[in-house]
Amino acid sequence: MALKCAFLLTLTDVVWGQLEDVIIDRYFIPGLCPRDVQVGDFVRYHYTGALKDGKTFDSSLDKGFPFIGHVGVDSKVIPGLNKGVQGMCVNERRKITIPPHLGYGVLGAGDVIPPHATLVFDLHLLDLWNKEDKVQIRTLHRQEKCKRTVMPTDFVRYHYNGSLLVGDIFETSYSRNSTYNTFIGMGHVIAGVDKALEGVCVGERRRVTVPPHLAYGETGSGELIPGSAVLVFDLHVIDFHNPKDKVFINVTYKPSSCDQKSDANDLILYRYNCSLLDGTLLYSSDVFPEPTRVMLGQGKLISGLDDGLQGMCLLERREITVPPHLAHGSNGAVGIPSSAVLLFEVELLQLQKGVPEGFLFIWVDDGPDPLFPAMDINQDQEVPFEEFETFIKLQVTEGRGRIHPGVNIEDVLRDMFRNQDRNGDGKITEDELNILEDEEKGVSEHVEL
Repeated sequence: MALKCAFLLTLTDVVWGQLEDVIIDRYFIPGLCPRDVQVGDFVRYHYTGALKDGKTFDSSLDKGFPFIGHVGVDSKVIPGLNKGVQGMCVNERRKITIPPHLGYGVLGAGDVIPPHATLVFDLHLLDLWNKEDKVQIRTLHRQEKCKRTVMPTDFVRYHYNGSLLVGDIFETSYSRNSTYNTFIGMGHVIAGVDKALEGVCVGERRRVTVPPHLAYGETGSGELIPGSAVLVFDLHVIDFHNPKDKVFINVTYKPSSCDQKSDANDLILYRYNCSLLDGTLLYSSDVFPEPTRVMLGQGKLISGLDDGLQGMCLLERREITVPPHLAHGSNGAVGIPSSAVLLFEVELLQLQKGVPEGFLFIWVDDGPDPLFPAMDINQDQEVPFEEFETFIKLQVTEGRGRIHPGVNIEDVLRDMFRNQDRNGDGKITEDELNILEDEEKGVSEHVEL
């Protein structure tokens, strides 16, 4: 809590009416002071210098930029000011009264400061740091379960507030309603933030204090970050990934029996929730009248989800983590931020085994050999559509054959029949059954059946 009353701190006594040392009036002290100025530190402060009668002779406020200097034996300021700034907190305000022998002495300074002048400086400390300072990291929140932390070459999405030590915010990602996205350990951000992001978990919040030599140095950046400024960043890591990441699957429930597993070309019915790694729900199949039905391996889904849905047992539940290069990439999608890692919670409700792309029907095991006599149920040496339909449906019912799922079976059967009825006379004969001559290769190959 800031002190409401000012008080005087005298470094030595006043002897015979003449100051022996500086007098410091700490008329505003911030409630929090984790560090004060020591010999060897660098400081950045605003000042107003006046004579004892109140006449101002110099002010950084009039110049439009603060003073930056070193505290100690090699200080470039008068001894009284060098001593008066010691022990000062960031954002503290002091009035320092300096006797002549610790100011400009018997000579004064040109026409501005007369000889034997007592000086009064009003200071506002904006920054302090030391060349030996490193990045200071304070963890504000960390998830209990943290399976992985950020490493160099990872790509991180995070929100941040950037402020000066006095609390003035110079930039925030929240105002853009968009995270800052960058690779770590590759020099794409200032060195202090680059270092501070190593070892963080998804969802973690950190407060990071960065000295100028690990930030923007003596030049600063733009109009809002002055030269030699210490920067404070409040970081919130939303997600991260590595370009080499693959789909990560966590099976949360698996039934005791599993006769079949999903694969490419299978038709499945599944429930899902899609969220960001920070828990933000993006989409859910539960808002629709029916769960989602899709053919795997046909490019109907983002590739990471398609891969994650394969190899599942009926009623199995999974958590599927999909990196952005296997999801919506750097462009994002409607409601999905760019470069976002997605988490899918899925449950497989139905599974219809499929057939290879381009096929309408396949044999699960070897088909009847010879095939035509088995298909020619009445043995009249020709198979009309009705007989063909009965035969194929029997194979599917008894599990010996598999028909293309997700389409009208009558349409599939008619397409199959037309493929075999090469002369289009409404019946299949043994000589035209499933044989096509490859004229270029000079060989015969089986088609469909």
